[in-house]
Amino acid sequence: MSSPLSPRLLRGGLILIDPSSGAVQRVISLQYNPETLSRTLQPQATEQSGTFSEALRLKGPPTETIKLDAEIDATDQLEVPDQHPAVLASGIHGQLAALETIVYPDSGALIRNNLLASLGTLEIAPTVAPLTLFVWSRERVVPVRITEFSITEEAFDASLNPIRAKVSLGLRVLHVGDLGFGDKGGHLYMVYQQRKERMAAGAATGSLSAVGLASLP
Repeated sequence: MSSPLSPRLLRGGLILIDPSSGAVQRVISLQYNPETLSRTLQPQATEQSGTFSEALRLKGPPTETIKLDAEIDATDQLEVPDQHPAVLASGIHGQLAALETIVYPDSGALIRNNLLASLGTLEIAPTVAPLTLFVWSRERVVPVRITEFSITEEAFDASLNPIRAKVSLGLRVLHVGDLGFGDKGGHLYMVYQQRKERMAAGAATGSLSAVGLASLP
């Protein structure tokens, strides 16, 4: 049993919000926080045009990608099945579906678009999905697009319902160049970047002597 003085462990997760109103539609917290989180930043530099100063210019925020593996395990819940009837009936299908449906267009929208097509509508707009936010502490709340999604189901119950699985996610952070400054997601991205700038300003700085120099050549 954990000590009452031990800190409460926050969970990472995903939040789906309405892209217009910003209203929260769904919160998906990870059952277990991944042990590692991989992030890659690709700087968006300007193309060389013959002007020396152009080498220092940045067109916009870097393209940031995040990769993680999340574990979902119903073992503990199945030890007290009367408290978790949904897991007893269908394993972790529900938890997996909550993640999978993020990358599915809404079925109602598909039906409406099919009806419009049958009526001869010439142009049908693609379905607008909720905006997905990746949350990894209060300092890291960023709008993302899921670019990679794979599931490895590792154990099953007697009815072949999955009871343990690993979900691998690849996320691309959406910045103001993708969403615009007037968008809710664009605002959240700017909060994310500005927090980085404040933390960088508060970080300890080195000295020339620390890198073996008394002055620049």
